[in-house]
Amino acid sequence: MESYLEENFGGVKAKNSSEEALRRWRRLCSVVKNPKRRFRFTANLDKRGEAQAIKHANHEKLRVAVLVSKAALQFLHGLSLRSEYVVPEEVKAAGFQICADELGSIVEGHDSKKLITHGGVDGIAAKLATSQTEGLSTAEDNIKRRQDIHGINKFTESEVRSFWVFVWEALQDTTLIILAVCAFVSLVVGIAMEGWPKGAHDGLGIVASILLVVFVTATSDYRQSLQFKDLDKEKKKIQVQVTRDGFRQRISIYDLLPGDVVHLAIGDQVPADGLFISGFSLLINESSLTGESEPVAVNEDNPFLLSGTKVQDGSCKMLVTTVGMRTQWGKLMATLSEGGDDETPLQVKLNGVATIIGKIGLFFAVITFIVLSQGLFGKKYHDGQLLSWSGDDALELLEHFAIAVTIVVVAVPEGLPLAVTLSLAFAMKKMMNDRALVRNLAACETMGSATTICSDKTGTLTTNHMTVVKACVCGKIKEVNGPQNASKLCSELPDIVVKTLLESVFNNTGGEVVINQDGKYQILGTPTEAALLEFALALGGDFKAKRGETKIVKVEPFNSTKKRMSVILELPGGGCRAHCKGASEIVLAACDKFIDETGSVVPLDKTTSEKLNGIIDSFASEALRTLCLAYREMEEGFPATEQIPLQGYTCIGIVGIKDPVRPGVRESVATCRSAGIKVRMVTGDNINTAKAIARECGILTDDGVAIEGPEFREKTLEELLELVPKIQVMARSSPLDKHTLVKHLRTTFNDVVAVTGDGTNDAPALHEADIGLAMGIAGTEVAKESADVIILDDNFSTIVTVAKWGRSVYINIQKFVQFQLTVNVVALLVNFSSACFTGNAPLTAVQLLWVNMIMDTLGALALATEPPNDELMKREPVGRTGKFITNVMWRNIMGQSFYQFFVMWYLQTQGKSLFGLEGSETDIVLNTIIFNSFVFCQVFNEISSREMERVNVIKGILKNYVFMAVLTSTVIFQFIMVQFLGEFANTTPLTRLQWLASVLLGLAGMPIAAAVKLIPVGSS
Repeated sequence: MESYLEENFGGVKAKNSSEEALRRWRRLCSVVKNPKRRFRFTANLDKRGEAQAIKHANHEKLRVAVLVSKAALQFLHGLSLRSEYVVPEEVKAAGFQICADELGSIVEGHDSKKLITHGGVDGIAAKLATSQTEGLSTAEDNIKRRQDIHGINKFTESEVRSFWVFVWEALQDTTLIILAVCAFVSLVVGIAMEGWPKGAHDGLGIVASILLVVFVTATSDYRQSLQFKDLDKEKKKIQVQVTRDGFRQRISIYDLLPGDVVHLAIGDQVPADGLFISGFSLLINESSLTGESEPVAVNEDNPFLLSGTKVQDGSCKMLVTTVGMRTQWGKLMATLSEGGDDETPLQVKLNGVATIIGKIGLFFAVITFIVLSQGLFGKKYHDGQLLSWSGDDALELLEHFAIAVTIVVVAVPEGLPLAVTLSLAFAMKKMMNDRALVRNLAACETMGSATTICSDKTGTLTTNHMTVVKACVCGKIKEVNGPQNASKLCSELPDIVVKTLLESVFNNTGGEVVINQDGKYQILGTPTEAALLEFALALGGDFKAKRGETKIVKVEPFNSTKKRMSVILELPGGGCRAHCKGASEIVLAACDKFIDETGSVVPLDKTTSEKLNGIIDSFASEALRTLCLAYREMEEGFPATEQIPLQGYTCIGIVGIKDPVRPGVRESVATCRSAGIKVRMVTGDNINTAKAIARECGILTDDGVAIEGPEFREKTLEELLELVPKIQVMARSSPLDKHTLVKHLRTTFNDVVAVTGDGTNDAPALHEADIGLAMGIAGTEVAKESADVIILDDNFSTIVTVAKWGRSVYINIQKFVQFQLTVNVVALLVNFSSACFTGNAPLTAVQLLWVNMIMDTLGALALATEPPNDELMKREPVGRTGKFITNVMWRNIMGQSFYQFFVMWYLQTQGKSLFGLEGSETDIVLNTIIFNSFVFCQVFNEISSREMERVNVIKGILKNYVFMAVLTSTVIFQFIMVQFLGEFANTTPLTRLQWLASVLLGLAGMPIAAAVKLIPVGSS
């Protein structure tokens, strides 16, 4: 079976599956009782096609708009234009001078002509009644007026489907429809033959069973849909930085309004359509909107920013003009949301299992119907009454047909693929509580197979709370962890050095020091920037005053490829100065001078260079992040189009930043090791810092290798084959190094790889990995969008929790499959063999429907929602090549099926003498005992299925409230069915002794299951 599944249903991957693979398995699912339900949680490929068409149309529209805009600009150069735009009265009344449609046409159409006629960005800001420096006023009436005129920043989403929609979908089941028709015919013939109410019992019994199945199924499906809806809301929560009332603050993307001033940096998603106010080196990736991969430079000449695009480089301030469904991104998202998520590999495999068993069940159902009916036809033929049919004959034939249809109901395990969804929905909800947000459904199950985790250092293994604790300035090393130490250092340094150091820190930064609403200083920016700014403030610096002394001409922001950030300043007395900071050894290598103890600039000789490199190494061996700051004097009039020079700098100093290891990381790494998961650290930091932290975390062992990115890049393929399995730390790595490592692990070594990332440049590695894990706090929107799971607290221990939940999902589904296949096999064999040898089926349509519900919806609820335990992290991972239906499962299925079939067969053949049954009620009493024993076999088999290999299946059972609730309700309802539903359920009340026998026969299955588990089986 495994090879058949792999061949026909194995083409679907955990992510990035081809459309052909997604379509192929759908075509192979031939026996489907209810397509609406079976394929509910699969991708809508037609809607995806529509979304692609919209992207293509956007690309063409933008291309034409840009060309027209350029031509118009050349034509209009030097001409004065008058606007023919008339402001609508309601817009005027609200205090604005421009409406939403006009704004939309300017930005979406890249219409430079209209922008000029409205007075450029300044004119648009004035017409939107906002300030480019102070931002919006948050007065309640102002916000309300804006929302009324310009709309809100939300996209149209598909409505939450009501419970009755799920009831209607559950009723679409082909077999239930056929049974409903049988019930109707049975009612009509029965009432005609025996009158009301006696003749209606069989028909009403089937109707009641159908309704029960439908309502239980619909309730389960409805709860799942609500869980997915909640998770969907969490996925779309994005925070943006804005200026409102003159203060910088973070607000939800949904609260943005036209007139807002938004601050964007590398990796951010543009949250609405807008116009560029100011910024540096801004490159925008519009591929999500247009499919065009080439980034677009946005500046004063091309100020148009489109919602949904990504900041690839640089930073800027943007004026929001259009929001929500008025943007192209809003229209695209509305279509994309209907496309749904890709189905997971397990869902597809279980669809395959359901198809195979469905075909077998269909075959047996047809044979059963033929065998049951041939007795009736044979008797009619023998009596010469083949053309003469009474109502009783019709009812008997109808009952045979109903039994055959019900065998199909039981045999086609429609619940198998849906059990995956149920288990994933349950796990995703629980993982959310454990601070992990699953964006891609398949990541849950894939994480259970992970064999390697490639983790970042900063913020994942460490706390990301950084402080400058050491500094080497003018050749002196000083402890600076505290305001007193910092002011002492300041007093010991020459004034010119302090002035240059503060100029460097306050200008060459991606952070800011602002006054918050409480009137206190607030530092904004990454933890590294914040640590440097805090250090500069402790030295007595004034951010605003220092920034006011010079003018920034050009900024080259930090990225993980260059590992440095540079800025050009225009000095007040004429001339320019470049400031550079970044990875210590890289920036120091760019220096040919340094500032000595007297504050004089002197050449950097070999001895001093070695001394400074030694200081970098000593800082790094103390697990400190090191940064070097340098400057270079430039000629006046530096052109902004030129690259900032890479050499000829003067070293100002080196700082050591402390970023402590997170509590519990060492234990989590040890847990991974015992679970057979290798943890590797991939970082952009200095190799000595990386090794010190890796040893502290327990990642770097004596036999492990720590390597730098540049050295890794130089290795040949043969060398990599030997090296890659030993790599535990990769320092000074570029995003490409990370991508290469992940690719080798996945393809050459067949590992299932989880990768963490937080920056824009991590997106390729996150995309390449089997499971991409983005950081929720430090991560950029680009990284989050490329990831499968977002670690909301940026903590490595949460990644281990995700792995544990992943394993739990995988094993829970295996347990459910084992349980369901056992019921399938026994129900099929019992009814088929009985039909062949005795001419009647002991389990009627109503009873089989009840059994189907126990094993399908209720069984999935009980077994697929088992929470994880610590034992899961003490076994080896499944990996990429592990079988889903294992030999252990087949052993358990065969052992339990054989026992249950033996019990049923023995009761059928010897039951009357065993229980001393006599009289006219003998058959119905015996059939009720068989039905009751069969149900209790399933109840106790459900308990045995909690563990596939361990004998102790009771441990922790009382803590699983869902499991206990399902078991209790099954037993209670079974008691009601047998004792009180009589003719409706084709049962009769049993005596205490008969009840005890039924329960004991079911209970005996548990020691049998335990004994079977002791039989050793190989892996192949």
